[in-house]
Amino acid sequence: MSDPLHSPRLSRRLALERFDIDGQAVKNLALAGLTWLKTNQQTVNALNVFPVPDGDTGTNMILTMKSAFDEIENSPERHAGKMLAKLAQGALMGARGNSGVILSQLWRGLAHGMENDPAITAKGLARALTSAKDTAYKGVVKPVEGTILTVSKDLAAAAEKAAEKTDSPVEVLEAAVQAAAESVERTPDLLPILKEAGVVDSGGKGLFFLLEGMVRWINGLPLDTPLASVQPLAAMNFESSMEAVEEGQDYEVVVDFRPHAPLNLQTFYAGLEEMGVSIQVGEGEGMYRMHIHVPTENRYLPIDYCMNLGIVTNVAIENLMAQMDDISAAAHQRVEVKPIQPNEIAVVAVAPGPGIARMFASLGVAALVEGGQTMNPSTQDIIAAFENLPTNKVIILPNNKNIVMAAEQAAELTVKQVQVVRSRNVPQGLAAMLRLLPAAELDEVAAEMNDALEEVACGEVTTATRDVEIDGVKVKDGQCIGLHNGKLVISDPDLQTATLGLLEAMGADSLEILTLFYGADIQPDQAEEVSAAIQEKFSDLEVEVHAGGQPHYQFILSLE
Repeated sequence: MSDPLHSPRLSRRLALERFDIDGQAVKNLALAGLTWLKTNQQTVNALNVFPVPDGDTGTNMILTMKSAFDEIENSPERHAGKMLAKLAQGALMGARGNSGVILSQLWRGLAHGMENDPAITAKGLARALTSAKDTAYKGVVKPVEGTILTVSKDLAAAAEKAAEKTDSPVEVLEAAVQAAAESVERTPDLLPILKEAGVVDSGGKGLFFLLEGMVRWINGLPLDTPLASVQPLAAMNFESSMEAVEEGQDYEVVVDFRPHAPLNLQTFYAGLEEMGVSIQVGEGEGMYRMHIHVPTENRYLPIDYCMNLGIVTNVAIENLMAQMDDISAAAHQRVEVKPIQPNEIAVVAVAPGPGIARMFASLGVAALVEGGQTMNPSTQDIIAAFENLPTNKVIILPNNKNIVMAAEQAAELTVKQVQVVRSRNVPQGLAAMLRLLPAAELDEVAAEMNDALEEVACGEVTTATRDVEIDGVKVKDGQCIGLHNGKLVISDPDLQTATLGLLEAMGADSLEILTLFYGADIQPDQAEEVSAAIQEKFSDLEVEVHAGGQPHYQFILSLE
């Protein structure tokens, strides 16, 4: 029997209302949601509370959904509940970041609520969305309102009400999407930090786009045309676009230009879509930056296109395939880690840069996972790091607040004894490693490591991506900003001044040891200049300087 969803005589909406929404329809809906979320990825990524260049909520949700869809892409399953179970399993293993983990829990609850349903009905969908909300809330230790959790609760309530009035699952889904849109707009009223930063919750917005994509597909609306948007130049994250280089994306082209007349973004995007993919547009002080991936034969078209619109001031063309080969080769240059004996404790540490990875290796970790800001590893990545180690005793150091939930999910999905020490940054992880006794009892060592987390302070210096005022600190796009244990404390145009001001706010004059990790974009001589200025200002402070190699963050500071 032919698939009614693809019948030329029936609209998708009419087909979904006349025929069962079975497992194959679930697949189509999931793909539609993923596609629309990916189209609006940069919109979600830009909704950072702090103006730091690592907005990755959209990226994490997309990678989680891609893992989910990969699990079902070739499945012939017709049973809706069984298809949802497969999709939930894929999301569970591919979950990245807090937003991705919560999204995987939503799918898990949705699948549980519909496990016995061969097709999606109005009442079944409402029941499943309520189950999804309940599962997500249970998966968070301290649920916070004004987040994706609130949006899931509001849309589930709307679905329940709609199911009392209609037998159409399409109408129930539309009611849920409308409620999600309204809930997202209310998030700043529930979470003051969002209102102060002038943004809505990014995870909630991502969930809205995911569900809205399903409704758009049902109604025959396009899924590949982005809502034309422009972001600050400093927020343009080309690293995330490198994660998804596919066949036909041979060259990366970046063009800076000043338009002769006000730029019509919708028309500009439409022209670029004829040439390539992975389109980003940034703006600052009247200058625009265009980023795109194109096949070889189109590599000069974006340049000509921008020249027709204004004065081109800078052009960069990179061979993506060659870059990916270099990245692959670098990945094989492994840092040597400590061999683990049976029954010893194996520590798995997440490290954001090669220098920091070497530091963890020197302290005795058994496995390293590449990750940090902008590159949160998945649940499966973390499990893969320890599942073949010859011991059942494992400690995971996530070393980033956005990786803790994925680490805890990994611990739940293995038969090994795994403890997650909730290190929220690199300095905490390094402090925890100093308490490692491989032959001791797992619970005792984990407790010792947890105690060590509060003995060190973390500072981070990066570049602001937008104008904002948070906690009384006024920030201008492009300035250097300093964060103390995740709290914004200083902004200054000068990197050295910002670093010294951050240390002063951290109480460096009353502490003893500073370890300074400089990032991938900082040269050794720059790091030494800053180190000398620190030693001059804080003469009693012992300063150690290391090449951390972390992206986006000029400095990570460990103070004790």
